[in-house]
Amino acid sequence: MIRYTLICDRDHHFESWFQSSAAFDALAGSGHLACAVCGSTEVSRAMMAPAVPAKGNKADLKTPQSDAETALAKLRTDIEANSVDVGGKFAQEARKMHEGDAPERAIYGTASLDDAKKLIDDGVPVAPLPFIPKRKTN
Repeated sequence: MIRYTLICDRDHHFESWFQSSAAFDALAGSGHLACAVCGSTEVSRAMMAPAVPAKGNKADLKTPQSDAETALAKLRTDIEANSVDVGGKFAQEARKMHEGDAPERAIYGTASLDDAKKLIDDGVPVAPLPFIPKRKTN
């Protein structure tokens, strides 16, 4: 995996991970890359210095590195504080609430792509979250 700092034709800078340099070239060449800020498909690699941590210093992956990461971290905190995590039962719980068989409340969790599509097709209001749920550990 390789992380690139990217820039769009409107001078927005953002980062993304790619399987390889060739994978980036293939996606960029086919127009499948878009700016994370404005959606422009005119995206290229920005000049960047190598990230070599000083001996003994490890990158702090938990600390947001950009305004976008800070906003996503705040969104996650707000959702987790004001919603119920129903885990893998998200589709069932959302459907029960939609049909009036369960009390309405803010929920989040996981659902398969097929289950999410069925919910949307049936008019159940759902939206994907822009982050991966935290794993619960015992």
